[in-house]
Formats: sequence, structure tokens, C-alpha cells
Amino acid sequence: MTHLATLTAANSKRWNAAKLTRGPEFVPVAKRLAAPAAKERYQKISEAAAVPWFVIAVIHEREASQRWDRSIAQGDPLNQVSIHVPKGRGPFFNHDNDLPLQDAFYRGALDALIDCEPHAALWKDWSPGGTMTLLEQYNGLGYAARGLPSPYIWSGTDQYRSGKYVADHVYDPTMVDSQLGCAGLILAMMQIDPSIKFGDVQIAPPITPPEIKLPPPGRPQPPGLAPTFWGRVADLFRPKGN
Repeated sequence: MTHLATLTAANSKRWNAAKLTRGPEFVPVAKRLAAPAAKERYQKISEAAAVPWFVIAVIHEREASQRWDRSIAQGDPLNQVSIHVPKGRGPFFNHDNDLPLQDAFYRGALDALIDCEPHAALWKDWSPGGTMTLLEQYNGLGYAARGLPSPYIWSGTDQYRSGKYVADHVYDPTMVDSQLGCAGLILAMMQIDPSIKFGDVQIAPPITPPEIKLPPPGRPQPPGLAPTFWGRVADLFRPKGN
């Protein structure tokens, strides 16, 4: 069993020591993730889900290569029921399939952050170590169980050399993850956007407009979280004119 406090301490130590080993590869991706238009989208989701915008950005990159027609939960298309873990989510277009793609992306992202494990919207520790631990939970704790740095987080830094799960429960110690890790992406983004800082997330006060419910079609309203989170979702993302 992996103790999150122990993992957070290990990730904090790794963060403090980490250096990019594939710096030129990080730069164009970091610029794309921190671009003003992309940042604005991520910030809108951050306001509703209480997850830092740059954390949403790196999840989007790792899971979906920043494709706006894919879910940040697992990279599956937003207009289909997901077949990868978490399975059975969506679709996030409305029944007439005329919901703007941008709103479908918001719905899918909020579903991933609020309703799906590890329920990032409920996470409280946004220190460097805590942030990396949340991101590691997002991908799974198989590496932590082995006492190894997760490539999902550390690929492209000197904290990771090799080792990768190539299938469920199949670990290859010689395989090197070719994707860029979340920690390196954040480090590179911080060089581009100095406003990126760890710590508490500033969110708007809860908003619960009467008789407005906007969970994705075909899915029940999330239990317990609706007054806080889905109230903000309804206010922020409801179609114009309603």
C-alpha cells in the first residue's frame, strides 16, 4: 500500500532537485499549453473545479496531446462513451449534438476532475510535492509501489531514467517513456509564465442558480458536490441565452 504522505515527501524532494534533460522538447509544448487562449480555457475550468489551471493543462497534454475534442480523463473522444479507464463517461455533447465543442470540452474536463478518481477537485495540497502526488494518482500508483519515480511525472528530467508499464500490470524496466512528464512541463511553463505558482487555489464563491442543472446529458447529477461545484458549472458554462 502506498502512503500518500510518504509519496508527497518523495515527490517534494524530487521537485527540488529536478532538472530538465530534454529541454528543447519541452519549450514548444510549454508555449502551446501556456498560450493566452489555452490558459483562458483552463482558468475557466479551474474556477469551477478548484484545480490549478496549469495542472489541468499538463493533464490535458499527457492524456490527449491537448486535443480539444478529447477528454482529459483518458483521451477518448468527447462525442462517444469512453472505452478506456475511466470507462462509461460521456458523451459530453447534448442530445442534438449541437453543443459547441468548447462547452463539450468543459463538461468533459469537469467530469474528469470532479466525478472521476482521484477526484482532483477535492484535493487540498497544491504544494509542489502535493501537486505531483495528485498527478501521479491520476495515472496510477504502480511506480510508487515499486519505490520508483513515475515517468508520467518525471520523464524528461534527471529524476527518471527508464522503466514503464507497457500494459496493465506489466512493467518493463528497460522501456523509456517517450512522452514529456508533468513535472518537466510545469517547470518549462514556469519559465514562460512567471504567474504560475504553487499553493492555494483561488476560486469563486459557490453559485447555485435556481432550477439550473447542467451535468452532461444521460448522466445523473453528481451526488454531494452539486451545490458547490455544479452550481458554478451552471453559471459559467450554460449555453448563452438560457
